[in-house]
Amino acid sequence: MDERTVKRAVWASAMGNATEWYDYGVFTSGAIAASIGTLFFPGEGNAVLKSLALLAVGFIVRPFGGAFFGPLGDKIGRKRVLAITILLMSGCTFLVGVLPTYAGGYSMGIAAPIAILLLRIIQGFSTGGEYGGAATFIAEYSPTKRRGFFGSFLELGTLAGYVLGNLVVLSVTLSLSPEQVDAWGWRIPFFVALPLGLIGLYLRNKLEDTPEFRRMEAAGEAPKKAPLKEIFVRNWRMILNLIGIVLLLNVADYLLLTTMPTYFTDTLKINDNTSTLIIIAVEVIQMAIIIPLGALSDRIGRKPLLLTAAIGFLVLSWPALKLMQSGSIFWLFVGFLVVALLLVLMLAVIGSTFPAMFPTRVRYGSFAIGYNVSTSLFGGTCGVIVTALIKSTGNEDWPAYYLMAAALIAIIPIIKIPETSQVPMEQIDTEDNTGKLASAAAQR
Repeated sequence: MDERTVKRAVWASAMGNATEWYDYGVFTSGAIAASIGTLFFPGEGNAVLKSLALLAVGFIVRPFGGAFFGPLGDKIGRKRVLAITILLMSGCTFLVGVLPTYAGGYSMGIAAPIAILLLRIIQGFSTGGEYGGAATFIAEYSPTKRRGFFGSFLELGTLAGYVLGNLVVLSVTLSLSPEQVDAWGWRIPFFVALPLGLIGLYLRNKLEDTPEFRRMEAAGEAPKKAPLKEIFVRNWRMILNLIGIVLLLNVADYLLLTTMPTYFTDTLKINDNTSTLIIIAVEVIQMAIIIPLGALSDRIGRKPLLLTAAIGFLVLSWPALKLMQSGSIFWLFVGFLVVALLLVLMLAVIGSTFPAMFPTRVRYGSFAIGYNVSTSLFGGTCGVIVTALIKSTGNEDWPAYYLMAAALIAIIPIIKIPETSQVPMEQIDTEDNTGKLASAAAQR
């Protein structure tokens, strides 16, 4: 496989992740979240919390999307399914921007909250099939000894999409008055999602399906129907390990990227634009180091980075939060940077770690189901839960407690999974491959 083709596959996959997280970046920014909560769900109650609850609804259907698109990707190919998911994701985000609101000159009453709820459900369903397929696509295209390097570009797409979302929102809020933002300016960031999705669709359609999938088809090993039963019967242990690791990954990911913006503004009373600038600056630092960390995992393995992150979250989450609560913008930045650096240790290796936990025949489906069950239960809900716990108890330390509990759980499956950094994807072909993979890695 020539490197140019691999790079094209990497960028085609990363564009989907960028589109997904662009949506989160826009939807969770303080100004846009407040506008959505007020314009679509009028009445008493915290507007930002209403918006976060709407975001969480999309996560409820993600496991169903994973269970539908994942096994389908194992049957008909990664490329075809990924073309569908990126179009649905970007299209739903775009349509939020054109929806009439509950009241006002361009309105449709009670149909407005119903419509935006349906769009978030469709978006969540399609997202359920995106990440597992995109990571599988990169992993199956990448050469064994550089899988960590190329896999880290997937999460570079996450960070880039989120930064772009925040930058677009920041541009809108700096250019318009609050009244203009509420009247029509909030729509602008949602329009950008459609061209992002179309670019990703174009890139994906220019490629063949992955070498691993084509090899499986040529050998007559591709499943005749979506292998949902096979996924659970033969791979349930590894799926449980995946759920445990993703629990920490997504609690940290969604807490930092989708909950902390509102925590800064609502709890710590930081100005919206100042909060956005802090988050963008920290994410740019993450983007600068994620690729070198992915390359490092090709030399020392994935598990050392995952364990360092988990232990770091367990030990440093509370001190880091206390720095954020100090009242100083500088120390808030330092505290946020500490947990962000721990997160990037995980982000750098998950694109190469998770696909290698499952055999080719059921890789997409097993990954998509395990990842999205964990994301739905623990990631997408953490913003609503943490915000509600802070408001009900008056204790502002809940973000740290949540992270520490997730880290404690994740350490166990991180220890249990095999190290696959030097194992070719075609060797991952048994239902219980831990011993075989460890042996293969030791011989290389």
